[in-house]
Amino acid sequence: MPNFQVRRPGSRGALRALAAVLAGCALLTGCADARPSPRELAGDRLLVLTTFTVVADMARVVGGEDVYVESITKVGAEIHGYEPTPDDLRRAADADLILENGLGLEAWFADFTARLDVPHVTISSGVETIPIAAEDGSARGHGTAPVNPHAWMSPLVGARYALNIGRAFAVADPAHAAAYEARAQAYAAELTALADTLATSLAQIPERSRVLATCEGAFSYLARDAGLAEVYLWPVNAEQQATPHRLEDAIDAIRARDVPAVFCESTVSANAQKQVAREADARYGGELYVDSLSEPDGPVPTYLDLLRYDAQLVVDGLSRSAASPTTTEGR
Repeated sequence: MPNFQVRRPGSRGALRALAAVLAGCALLTGCADARPSPRELAGDRLLVLTTFTVVADMARVVGGEDVYVESITKVGAEIHGYEPTPDDLRRAADADLILENGLGLEAWFADFTARLDVPHVTISSGVETIPIAAEDGSARGHGTAPVNPHAWMSPLVGARYALNIGRAFAVADPAHAAAYEARAQAYAAELTALADTLATSLAQIPERSRVLATCEGAFSYLARDAGLAEVYLWPVNAEQQATPHRLEDAIDAIRARDVPAVFCESTVSANAQKQVAREADARYGGELYVDSLSEPDGPVPTYLDLLRYDAQLVVDGLSRSAASPTTTEGR
């Protein structure tokens, strides 16, 4: 079952009073946002806030017409070190439920929710976690280091997220529990089918070249569940730079396995990875999406779009039918 926690540092009335004061200050300074509040937009529906856009899309699918969902962070935001704003607090004060990924992804979340009398649920509850590798690349044991938080990048784990969201909604809104359960089950089935399709596509690639080489180690769960080896330049922190030792190790691994292409995440600089591609005689295969969806008219407006886009980019990059390294970007 999901980790359904309620913290009550003060009464809901006190939080709403604080939100009203903040709104009043904004009016006095001429900075008020004229748009309706989330509570006004939600009406009688369950009002749900999420920590980032990927979870917001999942919540909308599971919630359907019975919920109104907003993400605290915007499209393209860096999630790990986000700094909540007074407007975030105003929006969250009236929420019925807040969803977080957990696993240490949202370093700011505990302080944020400590100021709110709003139930919050960790949707990664029950996931078999993967520890962050040590600096030398070896696997650290569970309990001795933080775990990799990017569990949703595996469609199979995403299916568990969907079921956890459905259960959380059923607890918060029992009147629509059956509808939440049905939508969660259908969504989980779609994600499981996507995982099967990806595995079938990857099976066509020579086994020694089934290596996912990225800038950040954000694909450990996808690699585990899809049968890929993994090479990355830094473990999790998007602000961390690749060390010369890690660059050298990545180049050696890519050469040894004859990996056709390497990739980087859309929210970080790809310069180091393009250097790796040149040195390892591989191609730079493009940008993968992880922590954020795109705008509605972009390439990954939904979570399913994100998974399909990344999967296709990886399959195309690792397929031997791809273009020669001498004719592609990053050489």
